[in-house]
Amino acid sequence: MRRLSRFPCRTASRRDDMDYSVVMTAEEVTTYLDEVFPAWSSGGLGIKSITPGWAEVTQEAGKNNLRPGGTVNGPTLFTLADFAAYAVILGHVGQQALAVTTNLSINFLRKAPPGAVVGHCRLLKLGKRLAVTDCDITSVETGELIAQAHATYSLPPTKA
Repeated sequence: MRRLSRFPCRTASRRDDMDYSVVMTAEEVTTYLDEVFPAWSSGGLGIKSITPGWAEVTQEAGKNNLRPGGTVNGPTLFTLADFAAYAVILGHVGQQALAVTTNLSINFLRKAPPGAVVGHCRLLKLGKRLAVTDCDITSVETGELIAQAHATYSLPPTKA
């Protein structure tokens, strides 16, 4: 009998995912965001890859992203989680600039040292009007899980 994990994003194999088709590559999503949302790239965010059901995004956390004590601040990690959700959704629905966050909750699990952090975002559900994601954020330096987020996005209605 297969045992279900309480943390599907971290333990699920990419082969276990539902059949999601990528309609935009990481490069295409990056180019699209440069056109419709030019401010996104000024914050050190980057899209590393988009694969069926997944996206991997990065954030270089410099001195402007640190809190007292020299750790990456919460708003930076929250932004990374939101951006990862947006990236995985755009990669699977295409050019939908008006897909918007309706809910995002995040659990900060441990402090993150300065430097790069990476978000591994999994598409849990892609419906006609809602998309649900799960994102694990890890420190590149330590490899430790530092935050975990769950996001829901509202998708604009399709034109008939």
